[in-house]
Amino acid sequence: MSARSPLRFPTFRSLWFANLVTGIGYMIQSVGASWLMLELTSSPSMVALVQTSITLPIMLFSVLAGATADSWDRRRLMLWSQTFMMAVSIGLAVLTHINLASPYMLLAFTFLIGCGNAFNAPAWQASVGDMVPKALLPDAVALNSAAFNTARSAGPALGGAIVAAAGATTAFMVNCATYPLLIITLLRWHPKPDPSALPAERIAGAIASGVRYVFMSPDLLKTIARAMLISVCVSSIPSLLPIIVRDGLNGAATTYGLLLAAFGAGAVTGALVSAPLRSRYSVNRIISAAIGLGVLGLTLTALSTSPALTVLALIIAGGGWILALSTLNVTMQLATPRWVLARALSLYQMAAFGGIAVGSSVFGAISSLIGVSSAMIAAAMLLSIGLAAGFLDPLPDLDGLDLDPLRKWQEPEAGPLIEANSGPISITIHYEIDTVEAAAFIALMRERRRIRRRDGARNWVLLRDVSQPNLWIERYQVATWLEYVRHNQRRTQADAVNIAAITALHTAPGPPKIYRRIQVDPHSRQPDSAEQREPLFQQVIPGAP
Repeated sequence: MSARSPLRFPTFRSLWFANLVTGIGYMIQSVGASWLMLELTSSPSMVALVQTSITLPIMLFSVLAGATADSWDRRRLMLWSQTFMMAVSIGLAVLTHINLASPYMLLAFTFLIGCGNAFNAPAWQASVGDMVPKALLPDAVALNSAAFNTARSAGPALGGAIVAAAGATTAFMVNCATYPLLIITLLRWHPKPDPSALPAERIAGAIASGVRYVFMSPDLLKTIARAMLISVCVSSIPSLLPIIVRDGLNGAATTYGLLLAAFGAGAVTGALVSAPLRSRYSVNRIISAAIGLGVLGLTLTALSTSPALTVLALIIAGGGWILALSTLNVTMQLATPRWVLARALSLYQMAAFGGIAVGSSVFGAISSLIGVSSAMIAAAMLLSIGLAAGFLDPLPDLDGLDLDPLRKWQEPEAGPLIEANSGPISITIHYEIDTVEAAAFIALMRERRRIRRRDGARNWVLLRDVSQPNLWIERYQVATWLEYVRHNQRRTQADAVNIAAITALHTAPGPPKIYRRIQVDPHSRQPDSAEQREPLFQQVIPGAP
């Protein structure tokens, strides 16, 4: 096995294989559910709702799932998710076997299974960095994408064969049999505990801090926007493919299956080549090439009247789509610190799946107005915006970004009357800056403002003393003393560059002066105790502003 392969790490190898098996079982269950609904009702809308019930939980619960994965033990969350999915799957198999299944009951069960998958996915993706070295993370993410797309390609084919041979109940039972391997593998995995002494964030606060972090990180927003654009446009292919087969190619179910396999084969290939390409080319160049493949695949699919040409077009489009999504997924992981990774990935996942939902509905509506071929040409033209964005606003290469905790801050002795939930806390930092360095200082503080707000500060302002032009004051607030400690513990090694540059401009002897004050309501009764509180978080390295 290659030294560059993440599969040489036993934990990752075992969990990767178990997730592949479970993913195939999940797709077999989805095919069985669709076929069972077709047997229970003749309503096309009810049959279509099966896929909606499977994917809707990802849209509804992704951010909540990400916050839970960042606030709770990820291994335990995956165990609970898989156990819940297995229990629901067993219930569905039993009820189907004894002929008690109904259309709405089937939708309820598939929705619940989708909920388990929605909570499992961010925890699994965010855990990959705990299993392999950072240098192998792109390869590990590429392998995950390959496994996901292999399951999406092989699962429906196996599911169709199982349903045809033995019925939907057997498909459900096969899915049930795939869960124990992953559950046992998770039980055998014992990751190192998080050394942080801070209590976990409450879920509502964790969701808010995750959304805030992403929206205050331009590189992450740019990555998510590209993923959504690509998904919106390329998803028009699988959504319109049945009509292409029937009207454009005069084909039948066999042709449809062949074209789906071609699209899936392209997707698997795109996932497998993403890591080797990333080691040789810039992220922006890879994404531009992937978007070019998507544009070419969409155009050829729209113009083709030959099954052979359409197969080639779908291999190209599928490869470009997953090459882009796999590369962007790695960028998300490399550009996000561990404390908020699952939340960032859940927002990325929600954008990608949301793009599929939007693209399917929008280009479906457009095709009913101007025809399928014209709708796919419109999708290709829209996707071309991504090519222009690659030149006008290129994606950065973040492989060398060090987002490990800075660990150069020590909780100060706050004095009496301060507890974890005391607040709001107002922080002021005094800098003495030479007048000739004012422009450089302001530029640095512009970045400092973004970092502060990204990490939880509010009401940030920069002030200049009117009588002492060299005196500059940075001021911001946090909700509680605990949030102040948490805010400072979120600094990364990458943030140290900004901190060092600002400190270098400070001309007064010693570091900048820091004043921490608590807001007091004059109408409330203040405690009389003057006991000294122990710091919430112990560190041995003295702090920086």
